[in-house]
Amino acid sequence: MARKYGKKAQASVKSAMRRRKKGTLKSGRSGKKVTSRKQAIAIGLSEARKKGAKVPPAPKKRTTKKSASSKRKTVRRKRK
Repeated sequence: MARKYGKKAQASVKSAMRRRKKGTLKSGRSGKKVTSRKQAIAIGLSEARKKGAKVPPAPKKRTTKKSASSKRKTVRRKRK
């Protein structure tokens, strides 16, 4: 069975975890300090993907389908 994650990905996550402990790891656009362990891992994997390391693609974000009743409500509002 092949490895899911490469060595470069492991190094990237390790680096992110160290930066989190040090207090210098910042989140994306907001630039807030990261304190969550899970968020630090996600940032490390994201950086690894950008560098081209062997990392499975990020899961797709789920979108919720609008119900028929809520669609009707928006149509009614537009008519008025």
